[in-house]
Amino acid sequence: MLRQTDVSTPLDSKARRKQQDERRMRFRRAIESYTEQRQLHAELNDYADALVLSSLLESSASRRSAPLAH
Repeated sequence: MLRQTDVSTPLDSKARRKQQDERRMRFRRAIESYTEQRQLHAELNDYADALVLSSLLESSASRRSAPLAH
């Protein structure tokens, strides 16, 4: 998101550098947040996949060990 600045008052170099640093830090935090969200999503998907797989294996094993009804 672009922030509107008053162009009628020129910034000195120190203020301009500070503004650029703040912008870079916001960008960096956004990237880190996005990366953390992707990693968490991937871990949760892996966990869900493992749960589904284990339940499938358990149901398959219980079907094999169940006696056949005639």
